[in-house]
Amino acid sequence: MTRALLGSAALSLAALSPAFAQTEITFFYPVQVGGPLTEVVDGYVAEFEAQNPDISVEAIYSGSYTDTTTRALTAARSGTPPTVAVMLATDIFTLIDAEVIAPLDEQIATPEDQAWLDGFMPAYLASARLDGHVWGAPFQRSTAVMYYNKEAYAAAGLDPETPPVTWEEMVEHGKALTIRDDAGNVTQWGLGIPGSSNAAHWLFGALVAQNGGQLSSEDGLHTFFDSPEVIGALEYWVSLGAEHAIHPPGVLEWGTTPSDFMEGRLAMAWTTTGNLTNIRDNAPFDFGVAAYPGNPDPASVLGGGNMYIFADASDEEKAAAFQFIKFMTSDELLADWGIQTGYVAPRDGSWDTQALQDYVTEVPQADVARRQIAVSVPEISTYEGQRVNEVLNAALQAALTGQQTPEAALTAAQAEAERILSVYRD
Repeated sequence: MTRALLGSAALSLAALSPAFAQTEITFFYPVQVGGPLTEVVDGYVAEFEAQNPDISVEAIYSGSYTDTTTRALTAARSGTPPTVAVMLATDIFTLIDAEVIAPLDEQIATPEDQAWLDGFMPAYLASARLDGHVWGAPFQRSTAVMYYNKEAYAAAGLDPETPPVTWEEMVEHGKALTIRDDAGNVTQWGLGIPGSSNAAHWLFGALVAQNGGQLSSEDGLHTFFDSPEVIGALEYWVSLGAEHAIHPPGVLEWGTTPSDFMEGRLAMAWTTTGNLTNIRDNAPFDFGVAAYPGNPDPASVLGGGNMYIFADASDEEKAAAFQFIKFMTSDELLADWGIQTGYVAPRDGSWDTQALQDYVTEVPQADVARRQIAVSVPEISTYEGQRVNEVLNAALQAALTGQQTPEAALTAAQAEAERILSVYRD
């Protein structure tokens, strides 16, 4: 983002700021997907400090989302928490239960503050609402989408402008796109859905929604892993490799999926919108971005992180962190963040900016995620979220590797998840 563009947003926010006496805040940010994200965030931090010379922001790049949450919780328990951090929206139950974050809405002091809060898309703000408070600001938000190689489509005799819209069509396209050499070795798989432990539960949530099910209750106290809809979704995922032979065997890694796609090993790939810029900059072929298919109704899953203020910060630090959050989630900056990364700007006002409108005209793939929000469901979110996700991911991997049937794996996972969550129910 240019300094002039960012400066106008920052100046408008700075005009609302109280006077700070050289307040220092720490900012934990998860580096999770491809691309030079640290450089982009460093630029935003520098611009904020230029517009707010009495606030100093130390940006700490803290690994994956899981790493960031673990690191932030450990720091909070040792008495040295960050002031503000980007952590998964689904961490809200864990963070509130640990009493480490402060309600964000306690910082709302002016009509302008309220207008800023009201500007977030309801689908994304909903994940920050609990117990009568708003606990975080949507920032690094996404939906999962399907990237597909248009050149591979054409070579297979498929229409490059008509990606699959049902599970059956995805299998049909996958068979046409899977290529084997004379020795029978696959040189191009039709489809890849990452099943590694940092992604399986997220993408599986989309399959479950497409099959008419859900993974967890809204109150975070129950899971439904052994329901027919959930078991059926996993049976379909397993069948892509075991029966239809269009998917790599075993567990596809989240981190290598973009490169597998860009290097031609996958003709269709499920991953985050946050990889759009990386793929656009590096794919040596024309590609498309498609909404997920359905069975029969399409569905995807919302994902990504919110910005949280930590409870043990001083009042001055909380006020400074709030100013920083408003800056980072202004219409203009979130528009630029979407352009720079591929994440979905979670504010309607961002999509009204000239910058994002021009970008969508140039890169129409960027608008797929926004249009898919209407049929997207929340990511699985429960108390003891990391433990519950680990249980689910282990079950998914056991089924994908053929160690257990989907029904056996998910039935065992449901029993363990219920054991974990039972202590939180009256």
